[in-house]
Amino acid sequence: MTCAFTGHRNIKYGHKAELSNLLQRAIGYAYNKGCRRFITGGAIGFDTEAAREVIRFRLSHPDVSLILFLPCLDQDASWTARQRDSYDYVLASADEVTYISEVYDKNCMKRRNQAMAEQCDIMIGYVGHARSGSSQTLRIATTLGKETYNLYPKLEKGSL
Repeated sequence: MTCAFTGHRNIKYGHKAELSNLLQRAIGYAYNKGCRRFITGGAIGFDTEAAREVIRFRLSHPDVSLILFLPCLDQDASWTARQRDSYDYVLASADEVTYISEVYDKNCMKRRNQAMAEQCDIMIGYVGHARSGSSQTLRIATTLGKETYNLYPKLEKGSL
């Protein structure tokens, strides 16, 4: 089984302290449901945080794989050096990398989001507003009948 993550690039300041804990719990839940493959979209923000938590989880669960679904080869072209360093760590730690397109085009992100939704059994999101690629991805997964969870409302309420 496969679990995918989708979320905003910007993590709300008040959420940062608890996000790691909530991601650990979500990964543990997916693992207990049978997920051994974990997919992220490779973007900065939530995708990177989720990937880092999967890498940490994999230390005690070597049967887990981290798969990156990347929109294009040079998605990090305009990122800062710090963002690239974090991305390079995740990229080097991935068990598998799938590129949707060799070069950026206006639809490569949407195709990546669609592929992630199709491939997963469970999707865990960090979605705080409806007009985003992450909300679109969560909606696609829901429409496809996938089990979906949004961590953002839990972090907003502080109900961990």
